[in-house]
Amino acid sequence: MTYRSLSPEERAVIIDKGTERPFSGRYYLNKESGDYLCRQCDASLFRSDAKFESGTGWPSFDDAIPGAVKQIRDADGRRTEIVCAKCGGHLGHVFFDEGFTSKNARYCVNSISLTFDPARKPAEVTEKAVFAGGCFWGVEYHFKNVKGVLSTRVGYIGGTTEHPSYKQVCTGSTGHAEALEVEFDPKLVSYETLAKLFFEIHDPTQFNRQGPDVGSQYRSALFYRSDEQKKIAESLIRKLEEKGYRVVTEVRQAGEFWPAEEYHQDYYEKTGHHPYCHIYQKRF
Repeated sequence: MTYRSLSPEERAVIIDKGTERPFSGRYYLNKESGDYLCRQCDASLFRSDAKFESGTGWPSFDDAIPGAVKQIRDADGRRTEIVCAKCGGHLGHVFFDEGFTSKNARYCVNSISLTFDPARKPAEVTEKAVFAGGCFWGVEYHFKNVKGVLSTRVGYIGGTTEHPSYKQVCTGSTGHAEALEVEFDPKLVSYETLAKLFFEIHDPTQFNRQGPDVGSQYRSALFYRSDEQKKIAESLIRKLEEKGYRVVTEVRQAGEFWPAEEYHQDYYEKTGHHPYCHIYQKRF
């Protein structure tokens, strides 16, 4: 394995497990999109969408790329060190249950242990999909960090009232469903993968409800934006029915999607809470 040559300052942190001064690192306030790599071996460690401002003085992430970071309990049992899983280079420490984000983890990393690879050029072709499966907060929570998902926004679809408000939709009289609009790069993630996730994070057998939330606005529905999306949605429903599920999910052509009020967007990320009626269950 070939490693990058390290300066004395880099060796003091990466090899000798030192700590750079808070608020001094080059990536502390970096807000560009891209991947953070190991300074020593160039392994990808963290994605920019997991980075958040903790106020601690070091770059903070609430998640690592799966398998990229190894946790090692300090000898005194007080803290948990994080190192690059590929080369063992020291990165910093991880802390839990601080309440900064909904994932309740803070990977506190020395900038000097990292390099940054800016995001590639924007996707040449993107697609949109709309899913309704109960409270839109929980649906967004599960889709937001899927690789290939470029953006999400919650809103209302399938009703008759223009520019509906949350209060109006909650009455059940407008005909809208609480829904999530997902923009994605089809080269990185397929509509079928997203639709499967949709069926696995909610119960498609519940009619006009999801868990404790009751009403037509909480119905299960797929709003397709192409004939191909419709075909995939109907195929997945058939597969579920063959497995014995009594699916009540509607498959409808997408009409106007009305974005919800700003305070609903990224709700769980803003509040640090967790979904109360959406859980993951493998169905395919």
